[in-house]
Amino acid sequence: MGGLKVPKDSRTKKKKRGFELPHTFVILFIIIIAVSILTYIIPAGQFDRVTNPSTGMECVDANSYHRVEQAPVGFFEIFLSIQKGFVDAGSIIFLIFFAYFCIFTVVKTGALHGAINKLMTKVNGREKIIIPLFMIIFGLAGSTYGEMDTVYGLIPIFVGLAIALGYDAMVGLAMTGMAVAIGFASATTNPFTIGIAQSIAGLPIFSGLLFRWVVFIIFMGVGIWWTLRYSKKVKSDYNNSYVKDIDFGTLELDKGELKNADYTIKHRIILIMLFVTIGFIVFGSLKLSWYIDEMSAMFLLSGIIISIFWGFKPNQIADNFIQACSEMVIGAMVVGLSRTILIILQNSQIIDTIIYSLYLPLRNMPKWLAAEGMLIFQNILNLFIPSGSGQATAVMPIMIPLADMLGINRQVAVLAYQFGDGYSNLFWPNGCIAIMASIAKVPLGKWYKFFLPLFGIMFILESALLLIAMFIGYGSF
Repeated sequence: MGGLKVPKDSRTKKKKRGFELPHTFVILFIIIIAVSILTYIIPAGQFDRVTNPSTGMECVDANSYHRVEQAPVGFFEIFLSIQKGFVDAGSIIFLIFFAYFCIFTVVKTGALHGAINKLMTKVNGREKIIIPLFMIIFGLAGSTYGEMDTVYGLIPIFVGLAIALGYDAMVGLAMTGMAVAIGFASATTNPFTIGIAQSIAGLPIFSGLLFRWVVFIIFMGVGIWWTLRYSKKVKSDYNNSYVKDIDFGTLELDKGELKNADYTIKHRIILIMLFVTIGFIVFGSLKLSWYIDEMSAMFLLSGIIISIFWGFKPNQIADNFIQACSEMVIGAMVVGLSRTILIILQNSQIIDTIIYSLYLPLRNMPKWLAAEGMLIFQNILNLFIPSGSGQATAVMPIMIPLADMLGINRQVAVLAYQFGDGYSNLFWPNGCIAIMASIAKVPLGKWYKFFLPLFGIMFILESALLLIAMFIGYGSF
């Protein structure tokens, strides 16, 4: 795949005008500086932590907030925090490297070219069915068993597939990263969000499932519609692509050369190996308590086995590994910089103060307005605590007593958490989208051009569905 490029002589580059969003690194560094300044302004404070007997997880005591000694971040500590952020995010960084090495190896064998050639032959003239098909598959994976990190390794495949089918990298990113994130947020049985939140709220695990399936169908439908709408414009004229001026290097598959790609028995076996790898990872995650470290090891092992099976010599395997990692450096660095924000907030002990300050205004609102306030609260908080399970343990012990006090059903409070925590992962630059976009080589500014109008539509839907849930007595049936 190394030398394959999409011909660009038909892609007219237009002179850039007006404001252009800064590089992802610049955006994240600005946030790091801003958060560091906040450590001098926001008082340090803490909630006491207690062990929730139903989950065994450490949660906050909602009535225990108290001030502690201020611990602002100094100039040198900013850069020390960046180093610590990279170390703390090391497991995710290596997942990106090892997963892409596995995919890169498959590409080097030509198996991906052959498979896409076969697929293009079968769907000739009906390419657009590929988009909803895979978006539904990835969406269901995110919604049911909480798929998220494993998709990082698959994004390059679908970027190449989208380009080969006459679309662009944005479509490939939407088919995988956006779809799995929408599914993750539209959680039906997602154990990492709904499972934890309902346990803390004292609700039966995965109760209220029917309403959440309606939520899933609505949001996946909107996401698919938005992607098809954009892909149609790109298909008709590539100059409509938001990433028409980006060189995607080895992620680009030449449609002409794909037509001549062989698809041998050996290629099929290699793809079976890849799918078996993913299947092992899913099984391990669900049944063996595997997490990121085990996923990384599985991808690395699979990449080596596939290399040996294909007949790559040791030096070739080493060269492939180095090249694969070099192509993912930007994505890996985004992970480290994003984690720096959380490191600064934790060390300065201002996260709990932010939570407490956002919570206070909700206490005196009418219950319908307070429910909407919870949604806004969670959207804002996702900038500071991008972990779904981390948010649940930090916030639900506060939101549940508030919901009880205001007469809001606990199921509605969980729904507000689910919405606010989930969909904004595709918005905040320290969320999963920064990693996914970097892997797809899509600049964050280009992503926002594609996604911001959709995020506005989704937020309106979130607000409406939250009100509907209140008025139909969601949680009482």
